[in-house]
Amino acid sequence: MHLELNIFWLLLPVAALSGWWIGRFAQETKKLSKNIHPEYFKGLNFVLNEQPDKAIEVFIRMVEVDNETVETHLALGNLFRRRGEVDRAIRIHQNLIARRTLNQGQRAHALLELGMDYMRSGLLDRAEKLFLELVDLDLYQNEAYFNLLEIYQQEKDWENAIIIAKKFETVSGKNLNSMIAQFFCEVAENELDAGILSSAKEQIHNAMNANSKCVRASIIEAKIYKLTGKIEQAIESYQRLELQDNNYITEIILPLYECYKELDNVDQFIEYLRKIANVYGNINILLILTELIAEHEDKDLAINFIFQELRNRATVQGVDKLIEYTLSKSEGETYKRLSTIKKLTAKLIEKKSIYKCNNCGFDAKMLHWKCPGCKQWESIKPIYGVAGE
Repeated sequence: MHLELNIFWLLLPVAALSGWWIGRFAQETKKLSKNIHPEYFKGLNFVLNEQPDKAIEVFIRMVEVDNETVETHLALGNLFRRRGEVDRAIRIHQNLIARRTLNQGQRAHALLELGMDYMRSGLLDRAEKLFLELVDLDLYQNEAYFNLLEIYQQEKDWENAIIIAKKFETVSGKNLNSMIAQFFCEVAENELDAGILSSAKEQIHNAMNANSKCVRASIIEAKIYKLTGKIEQAIESYQRLELQDNNYITEIILPLYECYKELDNVDQFIEYLRKIANVYGNINILLILTELIAEHEDKDLAINFIFQELRNRATVQGVDKLIEYTLSKSEGETYKRLSTIKKLTAKLIEKKSIYKCNNCGFDAKMLHWKCPGCKQWESIKPIYGVAGE
């Protein structure tokens, strides 16, 4: 009994405080409901009943937009945009911006949301103007620069993308050097296609300054050197890739071979291939090395070489190449069986993807410097292993 009385006295203040809080909450709710325009409840009811057009009409008819109601407008517009009903989101946000009662911060928020509506609907020029206005206002700069960067990439406006990326770095504190290097490479390739080699080389220099490990910049630089007859410099640029990111080593094997052939120095190329084959064990390197052994030395040596390599690292392409060489020395029933197996390996190679995005898993048969799936730069790499190679 004594214990129960003690508990009663301990809980009494808690009960009193709870009663006070509930009463205060009810009072504030009643006060808030008096301040909010009754049409809002009508509009929200239409939203809940999935009657968006009627809800929009209610909100647009209302004259008052103040601190209590502006968030509701913004939330409703966001809801429509997320549902893919962009036209409705635009109407809501345009109506909000037209109100003179908004303070600068509220109007800036509405401009940001409307810009995102325009982006979603593909009206990039309108979105760009709104985001540039936000930049001038010095409000929502992170979001504005981020979206401007997306717009300029979609439009392939690489010069503006470079400018905005550098400003975004300053505002956000993020390191965008890899992305900026890719933008310079895009400009360089455009100049290269136009035959303006001096400008292309300058852009590659800018890309290297932005990111010294940019593989793409080394490849483009090597192409420029090759076009201008500077084969030894081209070789140096290609071989630099090994130190930048050896995942891309397969991308330079064939163009390197062409360079060494042009210098009439295939033996040195074979020596280089033997060295990197021991380091990386890449099947594409081994296949080219096998072909060179068959061409410059002996086909039996080539068969033995690829057979020994397959014992250490079996791959579909390796088996296919071994069958190809063995077929040339086979006849009768053995030839027929090997031909059947060769058709199967050829189909496997034809169907398989050569590249994969490390970020989203997108599969590709050609190298994309920007993933078509997740839009990340430098995330697609060659696939290695039994199936990949």
